[in-house]
Amino acid sequence: MADDNDRTRTPGETKVAGSTTTGTSHRVRRPRAEAMTMVRRRAVNAVAWFISLVTTVVVLILAVHIVFVAFEANTANDLVNTVGDWADDLAWQFKDVFQPDDHKVEVAVNYGLAALVYLIVGRILTSLVRRLA
Repeated sequence: MADDNDRTRTPGETKVAGSTTTGTSHRVRRPRAEAMTMVRRRAVNAVAWFISLVTTVVVLILAVHIVFVAFEANTANDLVNTVGDWADDLAWQFKDVFQPDDHKVEVAVNYGLAALVYLIVGRILTSLVRRLA
């Protein structure tokens, strides 16, 4: 009794994962369930990537605002005002957690705390999304 590995293959015929395929296509045909799993994995990775992207943008906005305040950026500048407005909205409950006398320290500590919380929550959500997939 000859084994499938012992026989001679015709040109264009390849052995892949226990079955022989013919033709010029190098793609392996996968069962429908495996294809759906791959689609699901891609979708989950896209959601996790989006969560990570949003978290990173929020943290960057808060960090840039801290730098603008620390180095006394020109408050008449539209960019400084826009970033400040966004940071105020994003730091909603963290704006007055600590109230030191120095305004720069207050912004650095409170907005830094908000950035840290966003970063941690974003990483946890990303991990959960990937784990639940």
